[in-house]
Amino acid sequence: MVDEPYEKDAYIRAKRRVEEVRGFYSHLISYIVVNAFLAIINFFTTPGFWWFLFISFFWGIGLVAHGSSVFMKRGIFSKEWEDKKIKEYMEKEKE
Repeated sequence: MVDEPYEKDAYIRAKRRVEEVRGFYSHLISYIVVNAFLAIINFFTTPGFWWFLFISFFWGIGLVAHGSSVFMKRGIFSKEWEDKKIKEYMEKEKE
């Protein structure tokens, strides 16, 4: 399919990126569907106490973390950070 090594590496990175983005959107859709379902259940069972908001809030924190890891280019644990740390540890081992 792809002949040159650079193009093959670029293809693999692009494919991995697409999988990460698809994973985030799957997570987002699950969040919306499940929380809508919980809101309906909450409305009909205990309308005076909105307990589903606790679930939405804490799950939302996880969703934001997932989104930031996918869409932020220079996060604390980004690919650039990881490459920098690998080089740093390799240089320490040479000493």
